[in-house]
Amino acid sequence: MRFSSIAVGIASVLGHLATASPANELAERSSEAANSYLVKEGLFSYESILKALGNTGSNAPGTAAGLLIASPNTENPDYFFTWTRDAALTSKGLVDLFVEGNKFLGVNFDTLESHIQDYISSQAVLQNVSNPSGSLSDGSGLGEPKFEVNFNPYSGGWGRPQRDGPALRAIAMLTYMRHLIQQGKQSVASNLIWPVVANDLAYVAQYWNHTGFDLWEEVDGSSFFTTAVQHRAMVEGSAVAQALGKSHAVYDSVAPQILCFLQSYWNGSAIVSNINVNNGRSGIDLNSVLTSIHTFDPAAGCDDSTFQPCSSKALANHKVYVDAFRSIYGINAGLGPGKAANVGRYPEDVYQGGNPWYLATLAAAEQLYDALHQWQQQGYLTVTQTSLAFFRDFSSTVKPGTYKSNDPTYKSLTEYIRTYADNFVFLVEQYTPSNGSLAEQYDRNTGVPLSANDLTWSFAAFLSALQRRLSIMPGSWGSSSANTVPTTCSTTTITGTYSAVAPPFHTSTAHCVPAVTVPVTFWLIENTYWGENVYMTGNASALGNWNSSAGYSLNAGLYTSSENLWFATVKGLAPGVTIEYKFYKIEPDNSVTWEGGSNRVYTVPAGCPVAPQVNAVWQS
Repeated sequence: MRFSSIAVGIASVLGHLATASPANELAERSSEAANSYLVKEGLFSYESILKALGNTGSNAPGTAAGLLIASPNTENPDYFFTWTRDAALTSKGLVDLFVEGNKFLGVNFDTLESHIQDYISSQAVLQNVSNPSGSLSDGSGLGEPKFEVNFNPYSGGWGRPQRDGPALRAIAMLTYMRHLIQQGKQSVASNLIWPVVANDLAYVAQYWNHTGFDLWEEVDGSSFFTTAVQHRAMVEGSAVAQALGKSHAVYDSVAPQILCFLQSYWNGSAIVSNINVNNGRSGIDLNSVLTSIHTFDPAAGCDDSTFQPCSSKALANHKVYVDAFRSIYGINAGLGPGKAANVGRYPEDVYQGGNPWYLATLAAAEQLYDALHQWQQQGYLTVTQTSLAFFRDFSSTVKPGTYKSNDPTYKSLTEYIRTYADNFVFLVEQYTPSNGSLAEQYDRNTGVPLSANDLTWSFAAFLSALQRRLSIMPGSWGSSSANTVPTTCSTTTITGTYSAVAPPFHTSTAHCVPAVTVPVTFWLIENTYWGENVYMTGNASALGNWNSSAGYSLNAGLYTSSENLWFATVKGLAPGVTIEYKFYKIEPDNSVTWEGGSNRVYTVPAGCPVAPQVNAVWQS
């Protein structure tokens, strides 16, 4: 692996890691070898996230400052977009590094503040981009899951809306705002950032009880992960609002009802991650483990109502989740209960073959590191009937009860569980290529990396798992003061007000990485009827080379009776190239109607970065 000069801190970090690394079962690995891998992969993961950042990242050419690409992969699958969820989760990780991690990996993370501010500014822009999910006027557009890397809307078909994005984006910004408040910079938090956050919080308060697509973009229903992060956003939003002297009654009114609804996902033995949908799945899903780690609150103890990592319900669910993959992946042969196993999204998964995901196996470890930290902080652990099966994997004779930290049972259980957690991480190491790259998936039978390469979320997952292993914990978001479940659930929602916000921070584009190809958005006004669809083609391969059967389809997601708007964002056009093109319609009988007039001519701009848009009216 190649590492930059930030690796100078490795020696000191190795010493820190060694104190937290018990003997492990996996391939008789030495403590020194294990720690060397963790530090090197941690540094590589951090550098890889920086490469995915717009404006400066070498893997993100043409990407606007503040946006994060999901992956540099542009085909099979094409992940060269910015996803609201992925970007928010990764940006939250960067905020945590900035606030909590200055001794982590020997790196000074102060330079991250400019990237964090760029992220906030970029999201202010995206909030006001009309898209197939809607617009900012009623908040509906905030549920759009992904955008082109130059701020243009994505015009293709997709699982939309996705209602976790606004909550996650708010959480990332609220975490930074809490830091600013602690530093006495209330005016920056209040005047510059709060107006951006307020839009997302309004969306949560208005739409939390509406169904939407889950974080895998496949199931349209109610998602455990979405509900949980919506609850967190309301609680944390209220706390920050109070600190800034802002109104918080809406958040206080809605939060308990979201928490009440959250309890419906528990079936008595595990979490059913998707409800209000009949999709034929078991409901066992990584969704549930991600929820525990992304709503982890170090001040909340082992609270069951918010499914904290060490809660009885979260631990019982962890076992059910991991066990579901033991027999379906060839690389899990011999890895029975109590041994770390490779895990994926859900056992019925068939996407790209249905394989383990790096971020899934890392999440399984991270929940356990969180639990170990909580037990250490409170000085005891409790085994209940609900969590008994989980603990029986490490002691066949353990009984329900509370075990204090000086009890041999406590010491034995926590040592086994720490080894168990470590071995999830070392399974990831086993299937990581020598260059350190973390793809989206790895083959269920061979362990070969699959799907999108250099997945930004995978790198973020590695960094957060490593921090938790070192007991570098995030700040509290107030769960312990908002974990009382109402005796009767209600569907209280409050219609919000939304305002366009100018980017609050100045962004420099002096060093941006030029685009290799430029996504160009074409807007067309044409009155059509149901069943009639609009396309474009031209003298470029991206447009089908004048072949009407291979043209680029336009989207009617923004079409209204008063504004007959069709649009498409065409990728694959080279900067500086002049193209000729025309629009045409395919009728319900599959006949083709071309627009009149001569060929349209357009020169794709070059710049750093560029967000070209072309406005047109159908030529009769």
